[in-house]
Amino acid sequence: MQNGFQIKHITNHKEYPYDLLLLADETVDAIDKYLYDSLVHVVYDGKTPIAVFCLYPADSETLEIKSIAVSPAFQGRGLGSQLLDFIKANYQEYANLIVGTADCGLAQIRFYERNGFVKYGIRKDFFIKNYEQPIYENGQLLKDMIMLRYGK
Repeated sequence: MQNGFQIKHITNHKEYPYDLLLLADETVDAIDKYLYDSLVHVVYDGKTPIAVFCLYPADSETLEIKSIAVSPAFQGRGLGSQLLDFIKANYQEYANLIVGTADCGLAQIRFYERNGFVKYGIRKDFFIKNYEQPIYENGQLLKDMIMLRYGK
């Protein structure tokens, strides 16, 4: 990986960096719903975790990016795009690479589109059905999840 960062596949549940995971998801309960069935990778700068991504094998053909988060101190440097490139290069056995993000998360949607993803669907009322408390982003109530697929 560029910048000398190292990516480590984490299998020990005690090593999961919840502080980073909470940058991409709202609650520990929500994270725990997918975390233990996902392939969890942590990016290190030396011994310091600076990013994390969780990949959920939905079926033999589809890999879903459930979470991708970069520490605020390392954001804006292209690390997120490098992580997507790593995923694309190392998980080619999956025909479909998908990700979902909030309908009002315009910056996230643009990020995925810049990295070759295209919108293909909506999970209606996802945030209302899957979170106990209402979630607001950019002053808007999160309701639907926009689904994007990597266009090979």
